[in-house]
Amino acid sequence: MKVLDLQCRQGHVFEGWFGSEDDFQSQKQRALVQCPLCGDDHIEKRLSAPRLNLGARAPAAAEAAAPAHPTATAGTHGPNSSEAAMLPPALQAAWLALARKVVASTEDVGERFAQEARRMHHGEVEERAIRGQATPDEAVQLLEEGIAVMPLPLPVAAKETLQ
Repeated sequence: MKVLDLQCRQGHVFEGWFGSEDDFQSQKQRALVQCPLCGDDHIEKRLSAPRLNLGARAPAAAEAAAPAHPTATAGTHGPNSSEAAMLPPALQAAWLALARKVVASTEDVGERFAQEARRMHHGEVEERAIRGQATPDEAVQLLEEGIAVMPLPLPVAAKETLQ
């Protein structure tokens, strides 16, 4: 199994698992490899370090090596551990997880979004969580009518299962 670091034209970085280099190239040529965030099929491999299993440290040794209470150093301007954990790939993964949650918990009404939002607002149908498409003019009209709407571009990958 080959695990490759991949990147699309928009700079989204993600991981792909393939049976071999030939398998990756074949899928890429058939436009089957796509960015999970934007759906771009212009994918390039990035340099990646191999993972070597050289043995793991015993848990007691790992605890002894790490200080019990980390201390802050005056004048240090680098990211703390929570900031370091939110680097672009982590943000991309969090965004994709959020988008999948939105898709799972809302009904897609497609181009009927404005009509369905109005029907709910006027009490014609029971309120429910919906998503769909509206033109910019429709969105402005809904807002002027007091109907709360929010543009939320959902990545293609949020709407389907990744393999």
